[in-house]
Amino acid sequence: MIVDRQGRRFRNLRISLTSACNYACTYCVPNGKRLVAAQDELSAEAMARGVAYLIEAAGIERLRITGGEPLVSPKLEAFMGAVGKLGLDDISLTTNGQLLARKLPLLLEAGIRRINVSLDTLDPDAFRGIARGGDLASVLDGMERARAAGLKIKVNMVPLRGQNLDQVMPLLDYCLERGYELRFIELMRMGHLASDSNAFLQQFVSLQQLLELIGERYAYLQANAPVDATAVRYEIPGRGYFGVIANESVPFCRTCSRLRLSSTGWLHGCLSSSNRHYVGDLLDKPRHEALPALQRLLVKALGDKQPVAFSGGATVMKIIGG
Repeated sequence: MIVDRQGRRFRNLRISLTSACNYACTYCVPNGKRLVAAQDELSAEAMARGVAYLIEAAGIERLRITGGEPLVSPKLEAFMGAVGKLGLDDISLTTNGQLLARKLPLLLEAGIRRINVSLDTLDPDAFRGIARGGDLASVLDGMERARAAGLKIKVNMVPLRGQNLDQVMPLLDYCLERGYELRFIELMRMGHLASDSNAFLQQFVSLQQLLELIGERYAYLQANAPVDATAVRYEIPGRGYFGVIANESVPFCRTCSRLRLSSTGWLHGCLSSSNRHYVGDLLDKPRHEALPALQRLLVKALGDKQPVAFSGGATVMKIIGG
């Protein structure tokens, strides 16, 4: 097992199925242009083989499928069918929900039991202003259908000063009423925001600010969370739970267990590092040749992790998934 001096190892793999997305969210794509699939994206078969090799080489226990937007990828069905045979107990997916109702039968057949839906507002006009694509009604319908089918749903919201801060409480109430767990995600100093401190600070909403806002209506208690969890989790007694992924306010780098594989075959051990390690050429090699080379790259990727706190980075989240 590959372990660093702080006792960290890779347990969670997040794989970006495609860089394409049907949205162009303001905090992700500043120029407003929708992303398309990269020309050199790996095939579904190569990606599934990569997951299999990483399970063996790194001890991966949990897989999250991301994008871009994974539900727009033509590789989705083939990839889901292949990774479903690898014996992982926990396979989840992050989506913007726009195609969720249409793709729900495929997800259920593939054994997906929990999903994260990115949703920043319940106001249709604000939704169009932030997402610059899709429509709110389709997302909410997809979530309701997924809930009825028994999927566990978490909702990811990025609170932005001047854009959707007034939606914190409406979205929290909406989620509590339906049994969804809302996760507020502090804005991250990544991509264009890493080099533009003014733009970051003008939009950033901290953990403390969120708790003060929520505390005006609800009493809450801090709840237990796994050691390597990214979210600080809270319980509103008798109502439900919410969490805050507070990368700025409460850094979680000391216990990070995440590894990311891009759709073009690059391993990223840390979002705060510009280092990346190409494994695409290993995925066509037989197991006995691929695994030793992969383990050497994993040592480097683990060494890229920050010791204490996220420090920002030029890496663009939209390319490597959430």
